Amino acid sequence: MRIDAYNQIQKLYGTGKAKKADDMKQAATSFHDQLLLSAAGRDVQIAKQAIANAPDIRESLVAPLKERIDNGTYEVDTEDFAAKLLDKYNGLF
Repeated sequence: MRIDAYNQIQKLYGTGKAKKADDMKQAATSFHDQLLLSAAGRDVQIAKQAIANAPDIRESLVAPLKERIDNGTYEVDTEDFAAKLLDKYNGLF
């Protein structure tokens, strides 16, 4: 390998000397980052926040069912349950 060819390549790519720190600071501060969110993006962000703040269990629906189970007055229609179970099973395939 010829040394002259290596020197020419080094000149082309500028790999010879490192830049000074002052030069790097000026180059780094010459632009500004900017973030723009679309209306849809903001809506998604608001929806995610609302979901995160919502309770996991809706007590207004669960409390009456718990009370009926505890009292022994909660009854399940077995035919209706079986029909719904088969519908779900058949919907899988």
